[in-house]
Amino acid sequence: MTRLQQRRVKFIVLTTGLTIVFLFSLWKAPPDVYPVTWRATPPDAGKEDWRKLIEQEPEKGSQWTATAPGPASAVSSSELPAPTLKKECIHYETLQRMKQSPLSEGVRKFPYSRPEPECRTFQLPAMEKLIERMKGVIKDPDLFRLFENSYPNTLDTMIKWRGYASKKDASGNETATDEELAYVITGDIDAMWLRDSASQIYSYLPLLEASTDPNSLASLWRGMINSHARYITISPYCHSFQPPTESGVNPTTNGAYTQNHPNPPYNPQLVFDCKWELDSLASFLQISTAYFAKTSDLKFFQKYNWIKAVKAAVDAAGAMRLGTYAKDGKVEQSAWTFTGWTNRGSETLTNDGLGNPTKGNGMVRTAFRPSDDACIYQLLVPANMMFAKYLEEASLIMAKLEGAEAKNLTSVMQEFAFGIRKGIDRDAVVHHREFGDIYAYEIDGYGGTNLMDDANIPSLLSMPLFQYAHSSFPLPPPSKDTPKRDHATIYNNTRAFVLSDSNPYFMKGPALSAIGGPHLGPGKGWPMAAIVRAMTAFDKDLGLGEKELREEVRGQLGSVLNSTGGMGVVHESVNAWNEHDWTRAWFGWANGLLGELVLKIEGEKKEWLGESYQD
Repeated sequence: MTRLQQRRVKFIVLTTGLTIVFLFSLWKAPPDVYPVTWRATPPDAGKEDWRKLIEQEPEKGSQWTATAPGPASAVSSSELPAPTLKKECIHYETLQRMKQSPLSEGVRKFPYSRPEPECRTFQLPAMEKLIERMKGVIKDPDLFRLFENSYPNTLDTMIKWRGYASKKDASGNETATDEELAYVITGDIDAMWLRDSASQIYSYLPLLEASTDPNSLASLWRGMINSHARYITISPYCHSFQPPTESGVNPTTNGAYTQNHPNPPYNPQLVFDCKWELDSLASFLQISTAYFAKTSDLKFFQKYNWIKAVKAAVDAAGAMRLGTYAKDGKVEQSAWTFTGWTNRGSETLTNDGLGNPTKGNGMVRTAFRPSDDACIYQLLVPANMMFAKYLEEASLIMAKLEGAEAKNLTSVMQEFAFGIRKGIDRDAVVHHREFGDIYAYEIDGYGGTNLMDDANIPSLLSMPLFQYAHSSFPLPPPSKDTPKRDHATIYNNTRAFVLSDSNPYFMKGPALSAIGGPHLGPGKGWPMAAIVRAMTAFDKDLGLGEKELREEVRGQLGSVLNSTGGMGVVHESVNAWNEHDWTRAWFGWANGLLGELVLKIEGEKKEWLGESYQD
């Protein structure tokens, strides 16, 4: 089921639900008509290896679990203690519709939409200290409320399960291990996207520090990496997954399962949906390298399944470097194909699932974009940029690990990244009559190019966020058919292009002027893109002066503030001409990015957060 289809079904469900809630309100129904959040009663203080798990009841009545035993106990999953109801909690989307007081004291009157502390799905004291500190930094009441609602949103509402992996012995008995796992949903879609979940957690990088505490952010981060590693090993070409079997959480039904036909097929008990999106693998490498950079925890990468998962990712992506035709003209056997029964062209691939023909050049073919829309040309440039960059960074971890496989993978990863960079330098830079040399969004290797940008990350606009222009390794030298590439200049030109009318998916209007994409269609800008525009404006290679930088950042921050439709959270998309016409009020990825931007401003130009945004 596509995100659009899911939203249509959701609309019908929510409309029916609202009608029922309204009728109950006439009868003065008590608060317990709302879904509840279950929390386990914590164990005694001396039992260090228990994991507190907080779950929020989904709309479709899945079973939510509460606790997992620590590794020392090695108790079978059948011996898990029953959850104890600690507090009745309001479902988050219901909470949003209630528009809780106190409202912000600015002109926008944003409601307070955080759940009560007992109902938050992950407790992080460092987050609470940060929010308290930012009260004295952010002087505009509406901006502070937006930050207060948005930045902790994933921690507050989307950590659906945490626990430990289990293993079976020779007799088939299942015992718990010390391998941490985490299951993080996107928000209103009850499944775990690799890209979304990685980005949601990555937003908390400023708060990450080394810790063995099972209730720490480091533990959650390790659980994410381990879950990603498992998923990638199971189905490296898939992008969204079901809860770990250890969780006891029922898989979410995806109505598109019978309509979509990826090859190889997938197990719907383990995989929610399967679209080959290269950025999913890049996101796994991104959160891995970020964790190591902040913690230096090398033993973690050696101990579990990280090496195995990286190999699966490298092998899967490597197989998709193959072009459509062999040298003798025969059609090559693609490692992955996809067809879908749909009325949307962006939800299936042409040529019986192969997609448009591609000529191999060292880059990786990816069938779908980070928006989950099908590529026109399958050499998706920003996804390849991100994958190359994090292959390089992850290879630095791999080089420190023991074993022949790690040693071999180190060189394979570095050579792979170098080949991608060569292909981008040679084929992805095109000369635009108005903007000069720019990066194409997609290419086919034959000379075909798609000049546009999409709001979803990785995008061309977002390139400085993963520092593609800089590398820990030598960049490809110029050759007779490829001049030396000045990536900083090309990015500046590309930025001017994607933020202009020349980009067919740059939306303009009084409510929001920002990049959108075909996922929601013309006229729908994405606040995420406005946030990325502001964040990348700080990049030193861009070279903006003080005045120009201030105008860019303030302008985009003001756009986001004015496009919440009064909800006080960051939406997925907003009608450029009507701020009240938006999609997805429960969207963790974009809300985390808003927090990143505010902290970026604090670090670079703290005084700007002391200004008013009331005009």
